[in-house]
Amino acid sequence: MTEIDGIDPSVPPSGTGCADCDAVGGWWFHLRRCAQCGHVGCCDSSPAQHATAHWKSTGHALVQSFEPGEDWFWNFDTGGLYESGPALAPPGGHPADQPSPGPDGRVPQEWQRLLHR
Repeated sequence: MTEIDGIDPSVPPSGTGCADCDAVGGWWFHLRRCAQCGHVGCCDSSPAQHATAHWKSTGHALVQSFEPGEDWFWNFDTGGLYESGPALAPPGGHPADQPSPGPDGRVPQEWQRLLHR
């Protein structure tokens, strides 16, 4: 995975958390970063599933995990998992002191019950 349509390694992430959850005061389980435009959205286990919503609204199919220490990619169009790929503009994950689920202070006490499985 070095020269692939839908990956722009020069684009930085949109922020340190799910842009859509932040806009409405929501919370997330894990984060995914669009490899094309840098939009950070929450994973499909999260209540709002914003990474998938971003793919459906934009057609940007490739995301990379935005969890510290993870560098795998997912292709929404094909359902393909790639263990690694090209380095994207830093940072490669949310701050290490930001909890998952997050962000701190917005995660309900019964968060595990609210996850999509």
